[in-house]
Amino acid sequence: MRLVLVGPPGAGKGTQAEFIAAQLAVPKISTGEIFRENVANGSPLGVRARQYMDSGHLVPDEITINMVRDRLTEPDTADGFLLDGFPRTVPQAVALDKLVADLGSDLGAGLDVVLELVVDDDEVIRRLSGRRTCHGCGKIWHVDFDPPLRDGVCDRCGGELFQREDDLAETVAERLRVYARDTAPLVDYYGAQGKLVGIDATGPVEDITVRAIDALRSYGG
Repeated sequence: MRLVLVGPPGAGKGTQAEFIAAQLAVPKISTGEIFRENVANGSPLGVRARQYMDSGHLVPDEITINMVRDRLTEPDTADGFLLDGFPRTVPQAVALDKLVADLGSDLGAGLDVVLELVVDDDEVIRRLSGRRTCHGCGKIWHVDFDPPLRDGVCDRCGGELFQREDDLAETVAERLRVYARDTAPLVDYYGAQGKLVGIDATGPVEDITVRAIDALRSYGG
């Protein structure tokens, strides 16, 4: 199965991507990981990306698409893949469609399905503004579920917990506005192709995974 995961920040895409990819026995491909690997390895694309990042500019779509192209030609994608974090805009989705078509038989007929994790804005703000991160080990805790937060220290390493700037309620609200402007249009784009399926992304992680796998069954998952 060739799958794209979409949803607002705080919808649980990263967590669900891990579980869904494992259930489907396909690699989870995160654009964040692709960027880090290319930059760390000093690949030609990584060097170009680093120049933009160091100057405070956004990395052009052309570089991102070529990184994704390189990753999708690796042997472990022969039986499918799960893309997490890409595409983020309709132009990127159009480029991805062209990329998959250009790769031809290596990727069969293209994307099979786009899974949307549906969660409302109030829930996203509650989730993200309730997170605390450990200064020591980087572990993220949540005030609703994790007793260590009551002590203000990390249960894993004893480090001090803090709230990241991008988890502040006002910052999360701005991230949601950017998502609505730039990424939410993907829902209509893929819906028009008949490839979109949405699931309720609230509740326990395990329940969301079950909903996702059940929803994907009709697409061959």
